[in-house]
Amino acid sequence: MKHSAGFLKIVEDAKTRVREATVEETRRRLASGDVVRLIDVREDNEWQAGHAAGAEHLGKGIIERDIETIVPDKES
Repeated sequence: MKHSAGFLKIVEDAKTRVREATVEETRRRLASGDVVRLIDVREDNEWQAGHAAGAEHLGKGIIERDIETIVPDKES
């Protein structure tokens, strides 16, 4: 799917402020006992098909509205 230039600009800006983790990095951190908070932003049907143990679901359609309530600490 080809995205518009405006959308891509928004995504690139978000990437400068949002940290993503690989599956392997997440597994390593969980195994070492690090305190982590997994937010799964996939669609409802994807979440229902399976998700990481302990993950919280906050779908893309509502994340902007609800993230500050669910995760008030911006550094977490």
